[in-house]
Order: sequence, then C-alpha cells, then structure tokens
Amino acid sequence: MKAGISIRDYQPEGVQALANIYYNTIHRVNIQHYTQEQVDVWAPKSSVENTEGWSKKFSRTKPIIATVVDEIVGFAEFEPNGHIDCFYCHHKWIGKGVGSALMKEILQRAKNNHTLLIFSEVSITAKIFFEKWGFRIITQQTIIRNVELTNFKSPIMPGVEALMPGVKSLLY
Repeated sequence: MKAGISIRDYQPEGVQALANIYYNTIHRVNIQHYTQEQVDVWAPKSSVENTEGWSKKFSRTKPIIATVVDEIVGFAEFEPNGHIDCFYCHHKWIGKGVGSALMKEILQRAKNNHTLLIFSEVSITAKIFFEKWGFRIITQQTIIRNVELTNFKSPIMPGVEALMPGVKSLLY
C-alpha cells in the first residue's frame, strides 16, 4: 500500500469524517461528471450537518476504513452478500492508493468469506477505477432523486479462479 495507508474497522467516533468525505468527494470530484444540481441532490449539505442517519447506517454496515497516520482518507461498505455500497476516497487522496487499499481489503474479505460475487452500482466518475479492478458493466441506469443521476450496475468475479481455484464465474 502506498503512503502508509492502513485499513481498520469502523469506529463510531469517525462518523463525521466519513460524512465529510462523502460530501466533499461528490462535490469536488464527481462534479466533473455531474451537474451542480445533481451533486446537490446526491449529497445535500444536510448530509454533513446531521450525522444521526450515518451513525445508524454505519453501525449496521460497519464500513472498512482507510487511514494515513490518524486521518481517515477513505471508506467502503462491503455487505455480506457481496454488495459494495459506499466507496469513497478523500478528495485530496484520489490517485494515491486509498481506493486500491480498500479494494484489496474487500477482495481479501470476499476470499475469507467465500463470497463469489462482488457487485456495486458505480458512478460515472468511479467507473474507470472499478473496471481496472475487473468489474464489468452490466447496464447503465438512471436513478431519479428529483433529478436524474446516471450510474452503472457492475458485478465482478475478480480473478475468482485465482482467489478460489476451481471456481468458475456463473455470469460469464
């Protein structure tokens, strides 16, 4: 891992840092592929002001946390069924190995739990990153939240044969 990136489990006192990463990544990075109106609906200012909803969600989903020294620089939610929900890197840490560190941890957890299918719905911005990790776009979809937002349904069986010899993809 680059830049001394460490991976750890979620701790409730990190909720504000995760909410900030979510909001700032969408407003500073995803803005290159979405309109201001779209990012405002996707990540309203209230998403950083009221962390009660995040606290409830994170206590259930137990995000994987990436840190450098004591700073949280990214997080991902990897659900028992193989679904990656939130996957966000701090906007100042894009391209510095944070996403790769999180993805490596997800793949390790998938291997440990014998999870054969990993899937997500990825933004236009994140699509290239996920494709580099072997995710295949199944379909483009439009989500409506007062405005239309485009994302992509994308499953992966990331080198399943390498992770678990003898296992073949059920989709491809």
